[in-house]
Amino acid sequence: MNPEIDKRPRLGPGCRLNDKSQPERMLLMPERALRLNGPSLAIIERCDGQHSVRQIISELQTLYPKANPQKVESDILDYLKRLEEQRALEFE
Repeated sequence: MNPEIDKRPRLGPGCRLNDKSQPERMLLMPERALRLNGPSLAIIERCDGQHSVRQIISELQTLYPKANPQKVESDILDYLKRLEEQRALEFE
């Protein structure tokens, strides 16, 4: 099941972004790390408990205007679902 569109994702306990000064942005999670770039970084940066899933989708559709809007939405929902399954995200 995909995340509810009006929920607000935030990083789960023990998860954080590495420092912006690092050459590669990483999502640091207990016992693992995920290299972020492009859309994945844009999504994670918005998982702050302030942006709703709907807002994240809208902002990325604007950020990537040449991409198919339905594909952007589907990809974001799938990505958020995978991160939630890995306990990297929680939804408020």
